[in-house]
Amino acid sequence: MDAFLTPDEGEALLLSLRISFVAVFAALPFAFCAALLLARTRFFGKTLVDGLIHVPLVLPPVAIGFLLLVVFGTRHGAGAWLFQTFGIRFVFSWTGAALASAIITFPFQVRAIRLSLEAADAGLGAAAETLGAGWWDRLLNITLPLALPGIAAGIVTAFAASLGEFGAIITFVSNIPGETRTLPLAIYTALQQPGGEVEAARLSALSIVLALIFMTLAEIAQRRARERG
Repeated sequence: MDAFLTPDEGEALLLSLRISFVAVFAALPFAFCAALLLARTRFFGKTLVDGLIHVPLVLPPVAIGFLLLVVFGTRHGAGAWLFQTFGIRFVFSWTGAALASAIITFPFQVRAIRLSLEAADAGLGAAAETLGAGWWDRLLNITLPLALPGIAAGIVTAFAASLGEFGAIITFVSNIPGETRTLPLAIYTALQQPGGEVEAARLSALSIVLALIFMTLAEIAQRRARERG
């Protein structure tokens, strides 16, 4: 990596991977619960809940970053309470970048897991229930294994999307070297500097390679999910 990237660029790459990893796996339990709720239950307002979950897909990322700044800023709201009570600060921090990425990519995980659950035979759970299996037994031994291809596809897709997130991150946590400057922000920074086109092209090529790798992995996981269904 040293032969291809400068130390600052390598730092941006590692930070991007770290933020994406935390964002995806922190959101995963919530994504699984949301997918299970949408796939296996009926309730009043289900369409509205489904729409709210998918809002990040259509809302401008800059708007999401601004809303996060309003809610989690250290001067007021939940952000002030978290900072004063527990010393937790999201704004201008890599953890805030992870939070923004988790919200942006959350729908990808929910959709992939939901499709996997809906493709599975719901009668398996009903049959297990008639044989005396409790809710937790059915969840761990039937529902979760059936959802694994969707979970894998959701993780990979969300990870790839997180690596490319720009608007929400720069709006919420700014562009701080070594703290919040991910690959997309490093590309943006390079373009603001005279003669930075070569660096921007190199980082863009790296981003394209990473995107192709993760999207290929996601397609493989989704194909296995369809074959299993």
